[in-house]
Amino acid sequence: MKMKGYKEDVQASMAVISLAKLLFWLTQSSFQPALMLEMAKILLENYCFPENLAGMQEAVQQAINSGEILQISDRKTLASVLTAGAQGALNDPRLTVSYEPNFVPLMPPTLPSLPIEQLIRLVRNSVKLDILDNNVGYLRIDRVIGTKTAAKLGSLLRDNIWNKVAHTSSLILDLRYSTAGELSGVPFIISYFSDAEPLIHIDTVYDRPSNTTRELWTMPSIIGERYGKKKDVIILTSKHTLGAAEAVAYTLKNLKRAITVGERTAGGSVKVQKIRIPQSEFYITVPVARSVSPITGHTWEVSGVSPTVNVIAKEAVAKARSLLAIRSAIPKVVQSIANIIERFYAFTDRVPAILQHLQSTDLFSVVSEEDLAVRLNQNLQTMSEDPRLIIKYTQDNAAIVEKDLALDNFPDDLESLKVLVETTIKVEILPHNTGYLRFDQFFKSSAGDKLEELMAKKVWEPLKDTDNLIIDLRYNIGGSSTSLALILSYLQDVSKKHHFFTIYDQIQNTTTEYGSLPQVAGPAYGPKRGVYVLTSYYTASAGEEFAYLIQSLHRGTVIGEITSGTLMHSKTFQIEGTDIAITVPFINFLDNHGEFWLGGGVVPDAIVLAEEAVEHAHEIADFHQGLQSLIGGTGVLLEKHYAIHVVALEVIKILLSKWAEGLYWSVVDFESLASQLTADLQETSGDHRLHVFHCDVEPESLHDGPKIPNVEEVGYIIDALFKIELLPGNVGYLRFDMMPDVEVVKAIGPQLRKSVWRKIVNTDALIIDMRYNSGGYSTAIPLLCTYFFDAEPLRHLYTVFDRASTTMTEVMTLPQVRGQRYGSSKDVYILTSHMTGSAAEVFTRSMKDLKRATIIGEPTIGGSLSSRTYQIGDSVLYASIPNQVVLSAITGKVWSVSGIEPHIIAQAKDALPLAQRLIATRLLKREQGK
Repeated sequence: MKMKGYKEDVQASMAVISLAKLLFWLTQSSFQPALMLEMAKILLENYCFPENLAGMQEAVQQAINSGEILQISDRKTLASVLTAGAQGALNDPRLTVSYEPNFVPLMPPTLPSLPIEQLIRLVRNSVKLDILDNNVGYLRIDRVIGTKTAAKLGSLLRDNIWNKVAHTSSLILDLRYSTAGELSGVPFIISYFSDAEPLIHIDTVYDRPSNTTRELWTMPSIIGERYGKKKDVIILTSKHTLGAAEAVAYTLKNLKRAITVGERTAGGSVKVQKIRIPQSEFYITVPVARSVSPITGHTWEVSGVSPTVNVIAKEAVAKARSLLAIRSAIPKVVQSIANIIERFYAFTDRVPAILQHLQSTDLFSVVSEEDLAVRLNQNLQTMSEDPRLIIKYTQDNAAIVEKDLALDNFPDDLESLKVLVETTIKVEILPHNTGYLRFDQFFKSSAGDKLEELMAKKVWEPLKDTDNLIIDLRYNIGGSSTSLALILSYLQDVSKKHHFFTIYDQIQNTTTEYGSLPQVAGPAYGPKRGVYVLTSYYTASAGEEFAYLIQSLHRGTVIGEITSGTLMHSKTFQIEGTDIAITVPFINFLDNHGEFWLGGGVVPDAIVLAEEAVEHAHEIADFHQGLQSLIGGTGVLLEKHYAIHVVALEVIKILLSKWAEGLYWSVVDFESLASQLTADLQETSGDHRLHVFHCDVEPESLHDGPKIPNVEEVGYIIDALFKIELLPGNVGYLRFDMMPDVEVVKAIGPQLRKSVWRKIVNTDALIIDMRYNSGGYSTAIPLLCTYFFDAEPLRHLYTVFDRASTTMTEVMTLPQVRGQRYGSSKDVYILTSHMTGSAAEVFTRSMKDLKRATIIGEPTIGGSLSSRTYQIGDSVLYASIPNQVVLSAITGKVWSVSGIEPHIIAQAKDALPLAQRLIATRLLKREQGK
């Protein structure tokens, strides 16, 4: 295949510049110009990267013509100078120049031309086969023979090498001493380790002297049995491995057919020639061919082949044997893990897919038990999406036993139970009548009525009249999940039935639901008073589940540090004969919503240091005292000011309902309250314009009257607000990014008409770009719209309902305007984006409703003509409430909440070119219609 030409790109140009500098420098060394030209000619005709030589001859001639030629008397020094310059300019260490007056080129005979007996001796001396323990094959190849030689020695190679290798369980292919060979033999070797079909493209070689490209593929048929693709192959390399052997190692490694062990290879070349520079005793060594792997897009030349496992060459065999021992155990390890998952994993419905994925996991490059554990764990985590299902490498031969406090035996006698309660539970009454309950362990509910009666007296009787309750789990490392229902029952309305959680046990194959108890031994704490659960990094197991349920049931506030993420519902198994262990969750925990909780730690509502949690609990409890007032105050403002009264009443009802259901226990300060109120207001009303924010100082009014510009400011305002352009086809383009007040428009009117309007008013079509206009004042909308309609009749643009005055105002076009109208017949296109809002939307919607413009772009955000900011009570919270809505002049319906749907929906960045194409098409049709 012939090359079509040189690549004269930027890279080549840079190389030419570098080479020109080099050659200029070389001419400074007083070497004969003829030598320079001959050297350049050799490179142009033989160097395997001709694209890097574009323009070289011209650069050489220019350097010669400079006339500044100095002499270098020592020829060997000159050769070193030439070598350094060539390598630096072309970034290729294989280019060398030498001065060798006595050099006699040797032409060794090619292998196929040797007598058959000599060939056999050569092959036997360069190939060694041995069968090691455990049926591991060892094949050492010191020379890669070409296809012609292989064909002559077919039966010898088949009977003495390949057929014997084929019956081994795994193979060590030793290329550490392979320093010679032919590239044509590479497909021959690769084919033994691949299937007959499909054929694999393994290399592409470009030869510069013949200007041809040759592709190397695996062979459909070979001499002897194939080794196949399933058995392990380890290739040994050293820093002496060179040439065709590098191609073998590189290809099999990147086909993921072999693991390389040893040292980085020499980084040789496909073909290098030593060429005499005519009329001299200088020689230049040039790489005349290059290899590019179609597998990687790169090559092994110069850089060599990096080993998968890096060891010194003399230790490579021992390392390979230990590696094969590890790899031979992989199927057994995978099967053991699969058996454990199938027997114990709680998500039984996920097991088939996990097992299938496990069996198909790519473990080709695994080189150690630790590597195997990491690879399997990554795949299991990805497939199961369960952080509890863990495979890990541990050098402790005993399985890691995760002590589950739920399994501890609890005493039956009363005195021992009293001691247990006294040592694990602490009760106090803190200042401000706040109860304090510290649990360091959760007991089994099966401990009996005696334990419940003790806890009723020890815990709930002293706490019954407190205003709030702190439950301290900072030192709680677990216990039995079954006791959670008892404690949660005290915190609910005992007259109602509540579902708390469900536990599925795979080993027992049981599903148990836990809900509120029909009666409790002590006084119930009830659902109204505040409950504040304290956590730390040590809070684990059942302690975490309790904190999680407090949040899920909306029964209290969690304060402190993120919990440990340690759930004691798993078993850990050591894989026999390895240092690999698998932890399998055999219990699933489902919350009151039926959602699986997979652990990973509980994130508190208020994240603070554990030692500061009690102090913060008092602060948050004080904040919660005023919570109902703030929520109610927000409702009062909505009812009074929100533009759509019926929606306001519904929103108020839902806000109070959420507060009563405990959904605001997670709010811990003004900022989080503002965020929660905003989310609830927008969700229930469907109006994203409703917003509550926190501000320590009273915000400035956003509704002050506009500032009328003076003479000096007029030009600046016009340049800032308006951008115009005349597009091809006599199409006007007008972009303005803010809607100015009508008084401002009047003030800048004369200059605006002169510098903006007059330039576009006589165009055949107009594009108005509103993509970056987020709004402003609505007062100028009638004036702006009027320019696009005739004087008669006046047109109804839109209607505004104002909640403050409870009035409906119809907005019309104006009977008169200054300057020339654009008229009602020429096409107008308005571009929109998600940023287009408020008054910009009203202008756009009016033009759309009256069929005066084609809208192109993205749906708009749904802004408001007028929103006012109100303080919520005397707090630092403020509510931004829209008090006006816009009704369509055509449908009479409110549209300002939902925004505008364009006629043609497109991404904002594509809207302008789309409009231009549409205009060109329409204008062409009109011309053809004439």
